[in-house]
Amino acid sequence: MSRAWSDIEAFEEFLDDGGIVEVDDAMPAAYRDAVFNFIEMHANSELMGGLTERDWIPKTPGLRHKMSVLAKTQDEIGHGHLLYMVAADLGIKTRRQMLEDLFAGKSRFHNVFHYQAKTWGDQVAIAFLVDAAALASQQAVFKNCSYGPYRRILKRIISEEGFHMRLGEDRMMRIANGTNAQREMFQESLDRWFWPALQLFGPDSKPNDVLLRWHIKSERNEVLRDKWVQKFVPLLQSYGFTIPAPNLSWDEVTRRWDVGPIDWEPLKRTLAQGGPDSARRIGEARKNWEQTSWVRDALDEQVPA
Repeated sequence: MSRAWSDIEAFEEFLDDGGIVEVDDAMPAAYRDAVFNFIEMHANSELMGGLTERDWIPKTPGLRHKMSVLAKTQDEIGHGHLLYMVAADLGIKTRRQMLEDLFAGKSRFHNVFHYQAKTWGDQVAIAFLVDAAALASQQAVFKNCSYGPYRRILKRIISEEGFHMRLGEDRMMRIANGTNAQREMFQESLDRWFWPALQLFGPDSKPNDVLLRWHIKSERNEVLRDKWVQKFVPLLQSYGFTIPAPNLSWDEVTRRWDVGPIDWEPLKRTLAQGGPDSARRIGEARKNWEQTSWVRDALDEQVPA
């Protein structure tokens, strides 16, 4: 049975009491839009992450790693389509419209997926650092998410993302115990990916962030960033790698690491220019989408009675 609320105050009181909203509830339009935009961006990001993985299927060293990349690619693209279905149920766009908007450059995805993976070390850094950042963000949403369908699908996605991060950890440890050339390769990748991974969390949350007020998210961006720093700075250092943060410091009083101020301007310039590698990946995906349009058209045709 669907529910309705007399006004936004009653709706927010319901959310503050731990209420869960379902797709057929008469939710406020602003809430529906906020949930849809958040899930669509998540779906786009999962798909773009899968396209990044796909590039490395033919180049991955060794059969064992190749099988892992195949499975991870399938997982990421599968996550995207699960999320597109959840978003489509909100009635704002169809799954096809969301995909076509992504391929036309009309919709957003997480900034980290604009960058290019140049070496195998980059793939390891992505699996270890970026997947860990994504996992932390998803866990923070799942913990207290007020939109039921999204919260339920996140349970599956989070379980698989945890394996992705462990895969990255295993690869990083192998490199850490490998040759000097392998360690140098990963250090170069760490230099490239440390800040993009950290910036995946986004700038500090605004005081009036509706995603927090409506319990779509449960943690402020700066809190998630700090947790990531406290975990990965000492972990990477313990394996002998250097953190590419010139202002990195340890506070003896708070017993916490501080990476210093974050320079968001390079990221803004990167996004303004369309990203160093996203145009290519989107272009290839758009071409594949267009070449397979006959399948969708055939399925859309109504069979005569």
